[in-house]
Amino acid sequence: METPHEPYGPHEPYGPHEEVSRRRPWVVGVSGASGTPYAASVLRALLAAGEAVDLVVSRASRLTLLDETGIGFRDAHWREDLRRWLSRGADGRPDAFEVPAEVADVAHWAAGDLAAGPSSGSYPTKGMLIVPASTACVAGVALGLSKDLLQRAASVTLKERRKLVVAVRETPLNGQTLKALVSLDEAGAVVLPASPAFYAGATHIQDLVDFVAGRVLDAAGVPHKLYRRWEGELGGDRDRGTA
Repeated sequence: METPHEPYGPHEPYGPHEEVSRRRPWVVGVSGASGTPYAASVLRALLAAGEAVDLVVSRASRLTLLDETGIGFRDAHWREDLRRWLSRGADGRPDAFEVPAEVADVAHWAAGDLAAGPSSGSYPTKGMLIVPASTACVAGVALGLSKDLLQRAASVTLKERRKLVVAVRETPLNGQTLKALVSLDEAGAVVLPASPAFYAGATHIQDLVDFVAGRVLDAAGVPHKLYRRWEGELGGDRDRGTA
């Protein structure tokens, strides 16, 4: 007589054909707001820190990317386009950064793919960074609309109580957007306006971009070397002649 299969014990939590995924990426959503250099800086720093990335580039952001950089982002050639984007400096200089032809641990999900991994709470991620976040994206996430994968992934991140950082890029902000940002804050998101600071001794547009990207990574708890931190010394960076 065949003995029934015993329930899985404390050391056998998975069935015989199940595997535990060790990959836990950061989902990076790029919406249609101006500020694609911010996203590029965040992506470069995540990869430099050895982090896996799941990338979602909205339809509107592709138009912004084309306008700001001249680079098209195509689903069929996304690795090539991503490499060109990440190698470009904030001042428009091509090949300002060295990026391998085969970009590191990055997965790309089409914005219209609502069956993608990040659309489900059972898909393991460390959290999500929306850089930059447009006001339309902010409103959609705050209302839980999930009209595309970017919004759906953000809603999943909130419901699973994972880290969500929203780098809103707009000025001025009207009352409806401010209410939406308050709603996101109350839901547990970090609202991080893309506001560069000057105390780190910035002398180049890339320094200002990297400051915002660094603050996004600070909120996510990812180590980086994108900007010089405040050390309590007035004028310290000017005295050292650093940027």
